[in-house]
Amino acid sequence: MGSFGPIHWIIVAIVVLLLFGGRGKLSGIMGDAAKGIKAFKEGLKDDDTSSEVADNKAKGALPRTEQEAEELRKS
Repeated sequence: MGSFGPIHWIIVAIVVLLLFGGRGKLSGIMGDAAKGIKAFKEGLKDDDTSSEVADNKAKGALPRTEQEAEELRKS
């Protein structure tokens, strides 16, 4: 029960070939994940200014500056 049979070794070999075979498939997957995380963080940074406008719009407050008025017209 504690030893690996031939079927187990074949499954292990297939998994190893899928992960490490070819031209760096695993590193390619990790690179894509890193790009996604980076894009998500940049998206969060951009939302800081637009969240204030959205809050004002939800509250029904009048814009205090010309820039806020312009952003309200765009959205």
